[in-house]
Amino acid sequence: MQKIEMNIAALANSEPQSNNFIVILKENEGDRRLPVVIGGFEAQAIAIAIEKIRPSRPLSHDLFKNVLDQLGVELEEVVISDLRNNIFYATLVCRKWDGSLLNIDSRTSDAIALAVRFSCPIFAYDFILDEAGVVVENESANEGDIPRAEEGNIKGRSEEELRGMLEKALEKEDYETAAKIRDELKRLEG
Repeated sequence: MQKIEMNIAALANSEPQSNNFIVILKENEGDRRLPVVIGGFEAQAIAIAIEKIRPSRPLSHDLFKNVLDQLGVELEEVVISDLRNNIFYATLVCRKWDGSLLNIDSRTSDAIALAVRFSCPIFAYDFILDEAGVVVENESANEGDIPRAEEGNIKGRSEEELRGMLEKALEKEDYETAAKIRDELKRLEG
């Protein structure tokens, strides 16, 4: 399995009336994006760290970083290591004070929040990008109209139509719509 380095490309509200968000990871040397649905608390934790906002009291992820720092443990990298039943799994790869490595199972959203705090790289295995990634072929293409991926708008469409809609959504960097279309394509392939 090959590890592919990713970076955070976007963080967006998933649906206007839900507490879900989508963090979009982009491969550093390629065109694939990996949309990951996360909760509101985790989205806030990621956004606060990206913006370098210092809350008056430490958030859970800040506390975890402080504990690891005090114990002499460094977070070396985050690896999105598995995808089962449309759920991403992540591993925190830590180096202990004695130089040995320690792998810790983590939710992907928490792992990303910690990666931002430790300024460590985020990786995903290639098979995960092959299965759940979406390809952006030409980011500078002219933006066309993208039908919003509402239930009635994507259900019943052909695979070819959905792939065209997906490409347009990605060109416009409309990752919320792209994730919904990707899910419908997976359902059809299912």
